[in-house]
Amino acid sequence: MSLKFFDKLSHNLIELLNDKDDYNVIIEAENNEKSFTAHSNILKFRSSYFRRELENIQPNENNIKIIIKSSISNKIFNVILQYIYGGIVDLENCETRFIYDLMLAADEFELEELTNKLETLLIETKGSWLRTHFSFIYHFIFSRNDFKKLKNFCNDIVGKYPNLIFDSSDFTSLEESAMESLLKRDDLQIEEIKIWDYVIKWGIARNPGLPTDVGEWTKENFLSLKTTLQQCLPHIRYFQLSNTEIYDRIQPYKKILDKQLWKDINQHIALPDRPVKSVILPPRTTLITELPTRAKEPFSTIISKEHAAEISSWIDRKTSNYLTTNIPYDFQLILLGTRDGFAPQAFWNICNGHSNTVVVARVKGTDEIIGGYNPLEWDNSNIDFGKWIETKDGFIFSLKNGNIQNSILSRVRDPQSAIFNMRKYDQNEYGPYFGDFWMKSNKFDFTLDNSCTSTWTYYEKPVRSSSSDNFSIINYEVFKVVRKSI
Repeated sequence: MSLKFFDKLSHNLIELLNDKDDYNVIIEAENNEKSFTAHSNILKFRSSYFRRELENIQPNENNIKIIIKSSISNKIFNVILQYIYGGIVDLENCETRFIYDLMLAADEFELEELTNKLETLLIETKGSWLRTHFSFIYHFIFSRNDFKKLKNFCNDIVGKYPNLIFDSSDFTSLEESAMESLLKRDDLQIEEIKIWDYVIKWGIARNPGLPTDVGEWTKENFLSLKTTLQQCLPHIRYFQLSNTEIYDRIQPYKKILDKQLWKDINQHIALPDRPVKSVILPPRTTLITELPTRAKEPFSTIISKEHAAEISSWIDRKTSNYLTTNIPYDFQLILLGTRDGFAPQAFWNICNGHSNTVVVARVKGTDEIIGGYNPLEWDNSNIDFGKWIETKDGFIFSLKNGNIQNSILSRVRDPQSAIFNMRKYDQNEYGPYFGDFWMKSNKFDFTLDNSCTSTWTYYEKPVRSSSSDNFSIINYEVFKVVRKSI
């Protein structure tokens, strides 16, 4: 029989940490604003990082060794010490960003047990936050050697929504390891030729001296690009491309490919049944994009079938609502805030190219559901300036719900100012933008501030019951509205 008394041991070690009479190490954190005292033997046996550090530091005249960690906040380092001494980490009332930063600090101090626990905690309980801050997290974790579970979590998302990375403003700064892991995926939901284009774009960005016109490139220019892309090129599915794509997009860069590969590509075009020496990678799998047919689950967490019938009647300019059994449209969910995150950029990445979309948002602290219908395509490609798109068929609305007695429909009054496609620079703050209703966040999360706005200028009437123009949301959804086949 083995009797264990870990609680008492942990308590005693925490008392030792707080005892200022017998320490021999000082750690200065957060720009040297605060000092922590500790004991070298405990630090060394709990962390290989501290073992190396302490072996390389000479004690001062008082036989004290000083470690400077100015990049670590005082609050985080205090938690780290509580874990090292007592095996206790109190995350009660901690923001998710603090847990994320704590995980990074634990990894830096080579506290593998704590790092793994926090990584799992983030994935299992903070998935919405991870999606909201997706681009920031994705770029950072691939600059580190650890966080395998987080890398898999992120790559699973990117596999389904690759434009979250490919169309992000900092795409070309992506680490090579991240790029390679992305290209290896068989389930990357994007055309193969577009993957090639992004790879070339990424490689050129890492060679800023290359001429703009590929026709002016020297042998050395092609060699530089080939060297940069040597880990990426083997993962392109060349033999799944069309003849036109090969000649129009691959041929201009054929000098970065191995001679045997280029020879095999051309042979495959002329004689597709003849074997080649190069490895032929299988085509990437295409996920089924139809809505799941789980009858017990609602198609939306915000609107009902009655709402969908009402919105459908507005789209068709009917004077009376459709019956719920006779809705002529399928409402196909393409974005869900609680799943895909509340970052404005997520809207532009996911909804780019989609037309006939309905946006619905639940207003925080009220019963209000407000939204808008855009019959035209959302476009995230504007670089220097945003662009108004003209339509007389768009509208904004609020829906009957809770204490809201009646729905309100507000059609376009000024067709030239109906819908606005943001320039790339502003897509990290602005989401869907209808002339009198737009979603915005100065904190890059629609749920964290009250920057969403509803006014009365370009549409027929106001749609909010509140006198305040600004508000926050607790959730939003975007549907692609597709007419049912007869």
